[in-house]
Amino acid sequence: MRLVGFVQVLLLLALAAYLLLVALENPAPVRLPLPLGRGELALPTGVAVAVFTGLGGGYVLLLLLPPLWRARTRVRRVRREREALEGRLTATLQARLGTLPGAPPSEPAARSA
Repeated sequence: MRLVGFVQVLLLLALAAYLLLVALENPAPVRLPLPLGRGELALPTGVAVAVFTGLGGGYVLLLLLPPLWRARTRVRRVRREREALEGRLTATLQARLGTLPGAPPSEPAARSA
């Protein structure tokens, strides 16, 4: 899955470089049609390249968010499970050490004597 994101970023950078090359060779303004046929928007080529590169970057970010979210959730779950396991192991060791013949007496046994 990481390879797909890497390839997408490389393609986005290649597209941005190509558009920058076109913008430098053709400084004419770009006319973008507005939705619903309400005219057009005339932008300098550099601004149009910046806008579409930003839109592409946002798209890549949206593609990368779900895997990052899942990884973060997985790390939290593993940490929680590890803490629970350590707690159980600690309790087990304390119970075992309290019942060994050569072990020092635990506090509850010392109070009852």
